[in-house]
Amino acid sequence: MNQVDYLRISLIDRCNFRCQYCMPEGTELDYILKQDLLTDEELLTLIQKVFIPVGFTRFRLTGGEPLLRPRVVELVRAIASFRETQDLSMTTNGFLLAPMAQSLYHAGLRRINISLDSLDPEVFDQIIGNRGRSRWQDVWNGIQAAYSVGFDPLKINVVVIPDVNDQEILDLAALTIDKQWHVRFIEFMPIGNLSLFGDRGWISSAELRQRIHARWGLTESQVRGSGPADIFQIPGAKGTLGFISQMSECFCDRCNRMRLSADGWLRPCLLNETGQIDLKTALRTGVSTTELRQKVRELLAIKPEINFKSRDSGTTGAYARTMSQIGG
Repeated sequence: MNQVDYLRISLIDRCNFRCQYCMPEGTELDYILKQDLLTDEELLTLIQKVFIPVGFTRFRLTGGEPLLRPRVVELVRAIASFRETQDLSMTTNGFLLAPMAQSLYHAGLRRINISLDSLDPEVFDQIIGNRGRSRWQDVWNGIQAAYSVGFDPLKINVVVIPDVNDQEILDLAALTIDKQWHVRFIEFMPIGNLSLFGDRGWISSAELRQRIHARWGLTESQVRGSGPADIFQIPGAKGTLGFISQMSECFCDRCNRMRLSADGWLRPCLLNETGQIDLKTALRTGVSTTELRQKVRELLAIKPEINFKSRDSGTTGAYARTMSQIGG
């Protein structure tokens, strides 16, 4: 079991997209009320006085869409300023990124993952549930802006949905040839849209690698990321290709992360809803940070038993929260 030192922090559960794999069409979500979100002060208290003392040194800001969080640049600056922070990153859909990229970089953010599930604007808008003016160009502008201000390498996340965007695998992989971009292909999961998953299923990372190998060849990369991706490279490419295979492979023994929801629930496993701790309510009812540290230590100790383990245990059936509410 790896040391668990990586915390994914959902800043907000709201999102300006309604991606098919995250929020089913026609579903109305009960968004967290503003007063039920962790405040900036509460979040920073938990990071500095609970998570850092028990060994967390790497933090990723997620959502919903994290750039919708008020004062997000100030939050980035505060977390980056902690001397124990070894790595601070963000996952965003990129729609609001272009005008914010420079400020985020100056505040101390150094790594960024941007979701781009298609290079075809029509397919892209279909996936994100957009029926108005295309949003593809705004996201592409965000990617270019992030790269130009210094996020190098930057990562592009692609959730592969059969018969929707899987025909673009080679085009997306080609983005890594001339730029030091890291494209991450993610197997479609049954969280967020169980009916679509049941209709479409998923494509294994092994099959995707076979397609890419047949076109260019493919070698294992010497680059190692901080997460569960298996890293490969097109020969001669500047960037890399990552494959996150949570459906076809079990990487629970390599899991080094926990997730903190926007309303303060600490979740030890993405695919298992047991073992969660309500840190926000505890904090607001006067539980000391010393006691909270002990609760987190106890959860860390039993995390190996909570991990999903090849889908033979844990949550079955529908998940109580969508991916946007969990924080990815």
